[in-house]
Amino acid sequence: MIRAFRYIGVAEGITTLALFLVAMPAKYWLGIPHLVPPIGALHGAAFVIYLVAMLVCLWGRGFTPLEWLRTTFASFFPFGTFLNDPFLKREQLAGAAARARA
Repeated sequence: MIRAFRYIGVAEGITTLALFLVAMPAKYWLGIPHLVPPIGALHGAAFVIYLVAMLVCLWGRGFTPLEWLRTTFASFFPFGTFLNDPFLKREQLAGAAARARA
């Protein structure tokens, strides 16, 4: 489940960057505002999916409150989900190793 959440995190991060680095500069610097609504809506959907998937995919995995907070805050900052991904990958690999030992 962590692998699926990691993919969702990457998608959320890409939509954030598309909004901040493509749509908004196009609107304010080039006078092309029609990119913001569809990319903004896509990013909004990705953000909601990220938060719901965080609960569905990570619940019961032994995350500490600080790790939950970290993963939540990652979605609020550009590049945050990308910076949080190595942590999630370590958790994914640790879970796979634990299952292999069992």
